[in-house]
Amino acid sequence: MARTAQPTRFKAKLSRPAEGGDWTFLRLPQEASKELPTRNMVSVEGTMNGIAFAATLQPDSEGGHWLKVEPAWSQAANAQPGSDVEFEICPAKVEPEPEVPDDLREALSAAPAALAVWIDTTPIARRDWITWMAQVKRAETRIIRIEKMIDMLSKGKRRVCCFDRSGLASKAFCCPVAADGSHDG
Repeated sequence: MARTAQPTRFKAKLSRPAEGGDWTFLRLPQEASKELPTRNMVSVEGTMNGIAFAATLQPDSEGGHWLKVEPAWSQAANAQPGSDVEFEICPAKVEPEPEVPDDLREALSAAPAALAVWIDTTPIARRDWITWMAQVKRAETRIIRIEKMIDMLSKGKRRVCCFDRSGLASKAFCCPVAADGSHDG
């Protein structure tokens, strides 16, 4: 995958997820994903129908990426589900700080050694920890992951082990299915 100095330009259809929800998403064309520096989560900045945005693209477990589109972006870009939207993106110059869930914030504040390592890691490492913790279906499993996370961080571990950031091996990431039944948004 080549990192280009030029922005990546493409059109994609905005879709609603089949499982409901008042949000939209799009799947990047494979050619656009190939222009990005990684098949993993990648933070980008750019425009959607000329409106500036910054986001982290999610891997789709097939070597591509998808984007959850914030309602404010859709509204500002005058983009509705089913419409083709024009994008221009490039990798973000500065990796954004991930939002730390309340339960993790509480666990970190109660464990000074873990918090010190957490603060000393990169935003990408923190994003990976949060994603690993949140990729579970049951609340009990999430609690166990937070406990493991605090233990590993307290022992100086800076990155979560065995975490497939691309989703290619684990299929842990995937693009939502569109309400119209299409997989590619």
